[in-house]
Amino acid sequence: MDQGVDSTHALSQGLAGYVRAVAAALELPAEGTSFEISDTATAYLALRHAARRPGEDLMLVWSERTGWAVAVETAPSTVLAYFGDDAVPEPRLVARFVREVLAGRRDPGRRPAFSTSDNRPGLTRRLLPYR
Repeated sequence: MDQGVDSTHALSQGLAGYVRAVAAALELPAEGTSFEISDTATAYLALRHAARRPGEDLMLVWSERTGWAVAVETAPSTVLAYFGDDAVPEPRLVARFVREVLAGRRDPGRRPAFSTSDNRPGLTRRLLPYR
């Protein structure tokens, strides 16, 4: 990363674009998305109700520490599935993951743990193409 680049600003721009790209791949409105960068970078996308889970509001959440997960919105500790071993998969792969979870064709998987202490510059580089 260039020493003259504000890394938090670059990370924010990249994450904003990445979240928009994931929302577009899922055909979700941008109004139902948000992200935050503090000690941990996180993102949120509101999902439509799933026929297999009537009465539950679902969300797609992302963290630089755990990657993507589909969870029950009213019970955030109730994760239905984790994406897996890539913290920044292509938006089309995230969309496929969500469709598989909502259709009941995806195992929950295990909660990944990505190292973030030294990886912010690497994360920023991976997200910059989405600016």
